[in-house]
Amino acid sequence: MPLTVSWTTAQARRFARQSLDVPAQGDPPAQLARLAAAMCGTHAQVASAAELSLALRHDRATRQEVREALFTASTLVKTYGPRGTVHLLPAAELPLWLGALSAQPTGAQHPDGVRLDARQTDEVVAAIAEALDGRFLTVDELTDEIVARTGPWAGELTMEAFQTKWPRWRTVMHTAGHRGALCFGPNRGRKVTYTRPQAGPPLPADEALPALVRSYLHAYGPATPESFAKWLAMPVGWARTAFHSCKVTEVDFEGTPAWVAADDTDFPAFSEPVRGVRLLPYFDSFGIDAYPRDRFFPGRARDRALARGQAGNYPLLVVDGEVAGVWHQKRAGKRIAVTVEPLVKLSAGQVRELEGQVARVGEVLEGTAELTVGEVAVGPHA
Repeated sequence: MPLTVSWTTAQARRFARQSLDVPAQGDPPAQLARLAAAMCGTHAQVASAAELSLALRHDRATRQEVREALFTASTLVKTYGPRGTVHLLPAAELPLWLGALSAQPTGAQHPDGVRLDARQTDEVVAAIAEALDGRFLTVDELTDEIVARTGPWAGELTMEAFQTKWPRWRTVMHTAGHRGALCFGPNRGRKVTYTRPQAGPPLPADEALPALVRSYLHAYGPATPESFAKWLAMPVGWARTAFHSCKVTEVDFEGTPAWVAADDTDFPAFSEPVRGVRLLPYFDSFGIDAYPRDRFFPGRARDRALARGQAGNYPLLVVDGEVAGVWHQKRAGKRIAVTVEPLVKLSAGQVRELEGQVARVGEVLEGTAELTVGEVAVGPHA
């Protein structure tokens, strides 16, 4: 008979592994990279949210220490990760990620006249790698370098973007990231820069994909090929094959089949339910990837904390392992006004915990946070 795993036990293991029960301690640069690995990548489309995601899992890290881990200690890399979205990844694991992400199938994401064919894609990626080797370039500087190496076709303004048009080569930016030709550098004023990551060669796909599945299951298991496909935004058929390239063990998860890594079936140590109050920022990886979603977003939370069924668009108040409200923060100088809208009645002890979480948000953001309990009037993040 398969091992039976309850929602309570699974959440307890997930919380413990991502330091959401007890914050991590120790040297921030090393610990922040370990935390990014434990999360299976930190979503970083919104830079400030990524800084909160990581630093709130540590007992004293601030946003500045996340930046230092990125651009001084270089224990983190900011690049295109799952779903082609920007993530913070541990630098030591970059060969694994590059090997797995570059093995994903690519579809026709842009119309004729905009997308590049395979030969053009290879030319552009090679040009990016050459141009960024040992350099930090803005997008305009990089465009000039790519056009000089490939031809005017790469710079044609054909890609629709925010009421303007971008050059054609930008249709394959995430592909360049997945192949190790490009990652983000430190901002130059308000301008983003790019560089080439200092990483070893990508792992072969037959090593990298099972390793990525195992990392995913370590963070979010028990899980299914379908949830793995959603996490990567890949076709279910391909994801199912990749999922089962890893040695997995079937379990009974709340009455349905799910899987964990074959050498990672330890659940009894996590039999106590999750207790406590936590704040998760926009696009926190746990908020997006903890399945089944209807258990993590129970009752009213399904309507209030999801945006048309999509997770990540609201910061989350989590009570005893489940979403129990939303929150928002607004900064004015050093003052950070934090409004929390609970969907459940909080006990006096839980209010004190919430006050501690809000104070910790202030520490991470290097300001002073003040709590207001009331309605969050701000809509979902785009």
